[in-house]
Amino acid sequence: MHNYNYYLNLINEAITAIKYPEQPAQLYAPIAYTMALGGKRIRPVLTLMTCEAMGGDTSKAINAALGIEMFHNFTLLHDDVMDRALVRRGKPTVHTRWNDNVAILSGDAMLTIATQIVSRVDDDILRPMLDLFNTTAMEIYEGQQWDMDFEQRNDVTVEEYINMIRLKTSVLLGCACKAGAIVAHASDKNAATIYDMAVNLGLAFQLQDDYLDVWGDPATFGKETGGDIANNKKTFLLINAMNLATGNDATELEQWLNIDPSFKMQKIQAVTALYERLGLKDLARKAIEDYSERALALLRQVEMSHEARQAFENLITSLVNREK
Repeated sequence: MHNYNYYLNLINEAITAIKYPEQPAQLYAPIAYTMALGGKRIRPVLTLMTCEAMGGDTSKAINAALGIEMFHNFTLLHDDVMDRALVRRGKPTVHTRWNDNVAILSGDAMLTIATQIVSRVDDDILRPMLDLFNTTAMEIYEGQQWDMDFEQRNDVTVEEYINMIRLKTSVLLGCACKAGAIVAHASDKNAATIYDMAVNLGLAFQLQDDYLDVWGDPATFGKETGGDIANNKKTFLLINAMNLATGNDATELEQWLNIDPSFKMQKIQAVTALYERLGLKDLARKAIEDYSERALALLRQVEMSHEARQAFENLITSLVNREK
């Protein structure tokens, strides 16, 4: 097994090597711009790591990994339009730099390109690979819709939220690992187990995002904290606060949820303090630890070398304890 940066370099080289048509520029330039923004590239790295851990040839997994990363970035491009996000990875979002129509159409093109790239895997695994890819895509769309539906509801349960982030975030990590297993011709049991491992890792990963948005260091986190609080985003923290707050705490939370946006900083400070009074900081850490432990337990059931398992354990630990 190699280290994370080895797989990351392989992915970045593959992304750099993509040749887009020059025209129409308004279609292809935003795609090149989006793919060049960087990021952790966790999903394609997981594909290559899984393939190698299960005895496969990583060169045969590059197309699956690259297609999954293209698909992931397509979802971000469309999410930014829906969320009216102005910045992605420190740079203007596509709909901000160009416009909404460009972002939507370029995103559509990214989805098709992603499917074309994934389809370049060996013929003997094409059907299971496309079944996995397309099933995952539909689950992600469902998760995004649930996320939007939750904006209009005040009765979202923790269970509903966990299912939403499983669909919106976790299944793509599962897809990434299972894709690597398919390329390596792993057993159905191994492929299914490492898929479940990655789904639990994804849940811990998203809950860590929720946590960092409140208690992260902006200098390390890479963006301003408190955005979820300012926007009344239905996160693990807010849902639990709405369930746990009683008396004066419930009244105060309701007031802050309906406060004028001009009181943004006061709202973030007050709601953060309320979360801490309700014990949500510890509750969130416990949930993150629980899902990461489930991921590690599932990893121990996968047939792979000690060296490969150690590489995955290190990755899981780094992702769920990250500060950005």
